[in-house]
Amino acid sequence: MSAGHPAGAIPADQLGKVHFIAIGGAGMSGIARIMLKRGIAVSGSDARDSELLGQLGELGAKVFVGHAAEHVGDADTVVVSTAIREGNPELVVARERGLRVLHRAAALASLMAGRRGVAVAGTHGKTTTTSMLTVALQHAGADPAYCIGGQLVTTGLGADEGGGDVFVAEADESDGSFLMLTPHVAIVTNVEADHLDNYGGFEKVKESFARFVDRIEPGGVLVAGADDPVALEVAAQGRARGLTVQTYGESPDADLRITGFSPRGLGSCFEISGLGTVELAVPGRHNAHNATAVVGVALALGHDFATVRAGLAAFGGARRRLELKGEAGGAQLFDSYAHHPTELTADLSATRDYVREKGAGRIVAVFQPHLYSRTRFFADEFGAALGLADVVVVMDVYGAREDPEPGVTGRLVADRVRPGSDGRDAPEVVYAPAWDDVPATVAELVRAGDVIITLGAGDVTRLGPLILDRLC
Repeated sequence: MSAGHPAGAIPADQLGKVHFIAIGGAGMSGIARIMLKRGIAVSGSDARDSELLGQLGELGAKVFVGHAAEHVGDADTVVVSTAIREGNPELVVARERGLRVLHRAAALASLMAGRRGVAVAGTHGKTTTTSMLTVALQHAGADPAYCIGGQLVTTGLGADEGGGDVFVAEADESDGSFLMLTPHVAIVTNVEADHLDNYGGFEKVKESFARFVDRIEPGGVLVAGADDPVALEVAAQGRARGLTVQTYGESPDADLRITGFSPRGLGSCFEISGLGTVELAVPGRHNAHNATAVVGVALALGHDFATVRAGLAAFGGARRRLELKGEAGGAQLFDSYAHHPTELTADLSATRDYVREKGAGRIVAVFQPHLYSRTRFFADEFGAALGLADVVVVMDVYGAREDPEPGVTGRLVADRVRPGSDGRDAPEVVYAPAWDDVPATVAELVRAGDVIITLGAGDVTRLGPLILDRLC
């Protein structure tokens, strides 16, 4: 396989001095880290201080807390994300000076130039699948470069340079920026309606993924979910283009077929027909799918199944993906980045399997809706997903980049929680709009033996230690 050179990408060593606006984000900090490893001069700013900013400073970056025009310094290139508004003083001065302004994904494409690029796309499962693939390839001795939208539990890193010829990247469809990548190998896990604030409708989402598949290098490889109708459509499109296509899933027609899934505590076991058994140290049927996608890519890159299976068994998880944060008062607390109804359903189903296997306890779900538009679009679906829990605490909406919408609050979701499909009674539901009140509210509801799971893409993740302190 040839080393990829993304069309139109500027090789990273031609970017000069690079300044990142909002350098502390998971994706931006990863790109900055790899550039520092390559000896590129990096600076950056973020609205607040963080552990990631400290790490980048230790690697040699010049970092600032807060945004100001002077922070751009003598940079040649400025990297931004879609979340950066045109009025940001650093972006304003960059445009006034005529500096090169790159989207985060274009900067990622620059780093991937000259490597065999592997891009992991899909509405759900990207971070975990990218993380699994990275660990499996490391175990196989490939030493890939990688850039993940999260952090590996084992190393605490979400990106690194690596010494091999493969570059593994999580491909972000939220703003369509994954269309700046030209991978040699790609995964499409699934395609569902999301980010409708950007796309406007599901048809546009599907069109974007079709265009992504068209960007795979000629002679490249596509690994696609067989249980998702749109992923199957793009698989057919890939075959028509002459790509090597492998489908995976529980469908009888899948090239890599999952059978015999069995939960095992906080792990699982399953078969891939014709290959053998896979054991994982992370829970959930959805992770069996993620792992099987990894097998498809690793085989396409020339690795044997036994080595890949051992690497998957060693995968300890990704931060904020059903991550166990601690125990107190006889209860366990997990944290998850889940912010779409399908993701809530997957995580709560995995947690239900775990609770069922334990033989006791309830699921206490603490959910923070993310984005006003997403809450409005999916309030009914969120309510249905949360029905898989026994106790539900719904927080107010974490607006992130959006301004509030009249009538759109967490109560919209709380009022729609209904019984799960497994015959249990409707969950007890509490609407807790005040962030500071949530730890005490949850602690009053929890009993010994319960499993608590905080869910959402906002600052709900910071509640875990506070809840555990209340339970001590």
